[in-house]
Amino acid sequence: MIDLVSRDPAAQDRAARAAAPLALYIHWPFCVSKCPYCDFNSHVRATVDEAEWHEALLADLAHEAALLPGRRLGSIFFGGGTPSLMPPATVAALIEAATKAWAPLGDVEITLEANPSSVEAARFADLAAAGVNRVSLGLQALDDAALRFLGRAHGVDEGLGALAVAQHHFARVSFDLIYARPGQTQAAWDAELARALSFGTEHLSLYQLTIEPGTRFATEAAAGRLTIPDGDTAADLFELTRARTAAAGVPAYEISNHARPGAESRHNLAYWRYRDYAGIGPGAHGRRDHLATFRRKKPENWLAAVARNGHGLESEEPLDAATRVSEALLMGLRLREGVDVEGIAAAAGMRVEEIVDLAAIAALPELIVREGSRLRVTEAGMILLDAILPKVVR
Repeated sequence: MIDLVSRDPAAQDRAARAAAPLALYIHWPFCVSKCPYCDFNSHVRATVDEAEWHEALLADLAHEAALLPGRRLGSIFFGGGTPSLMPPATVAALIEAATKAWAPLGDVEITLEANPSSVEAARFADLAAAGVNRVSLGLQALDDAALRFLGRAHGVDEGLGALAVAQHHFARVSFDLIYARPGQTQAAWDAELARALSFGTEHLSLYQLTIEPGTRFATEAAAGRLTIPDGDTAADLFELTRARTAAAGVPAYEISNHARPGAESRHNLAYWRYRDYAGIGPGAHGRRDHLATFRRKKPENWLAAVARNGHGLESEEPLDAATRVSEALLMGLRLREGVDVEGIAAAAGMRVEEIVDLAAIAALPELIVREGSRLRVTEAGMILLDAILPKVVR
């Protein structure tokens, strides 16, 4: 009997996607206050009907589960907003519903983003009991003046207290820092980063401050009241970050994410490796069987859609082969491991030279290399990633 799947690239792609772990993203859109640098879908509300949100999120999850039957669940990520404000009972109910809808694949990674306040740290024991096994703390800085500049509600001591509580309750802990802040010197960042590494967490997300459209910082920058470090200074800070973390045994595995070997975020790797993921809650995106899914963004509109339709979907857009190839390359080349460029081309029914410029790659041997079927950006190339990608991705 002829094995048609083995001869059909599209069928092979479908089979590979079905076999890969499914990632689930759950968005909780509420925050105590809006940070001036943040362009995420976060909202401040005086009151939240927690019972209504509990039922609506379960309904949105049930809708996605019905459209993705038979999959194995690899990770759940509660993002926001500030999901550490979620009632632990709602977190537990969503985890239970997800693991009933999709068979867990080993020890499912269940991450929850949290603000490092003492109030939210008091919930950590209950969140761990609900099933969360990994927490990502938004420390953002280890300097009180910087935290005030970033609009954070916590101070350094409170943040480090929350970190200690998190390390007590969760086996896996990550935290975020923002660098390349106005006036920040290499020496100051070096000292701050050394202190961050001393806490012994398995994972760090280290982001350069960027001015995002629509934020308060964008308004300040446009008025000339805010200036971030120039490109050369930011590049020096980036290189310092990579060297420091590598020396500490927490090397970069993605352009802004650093982990001990084996402690990488499995959920985020699903995005970067261009796997399917379900996204529920206001503004959540998903990738389902070559469809891009988008939920309604404003919390009230999402709630009304769930009440009316049984889900919060705003649109489902088919992704053609060229778009899928572009997304897979742009996401995957952020990773130190790079991408299987031959596999990406084959899944789209295309040739490698149709999806990347081989001459441009050959002309940049210090920055991007092809090794057998794989294509990866070198350590020296990562700082220039935004310039490299348009040159090599067709």
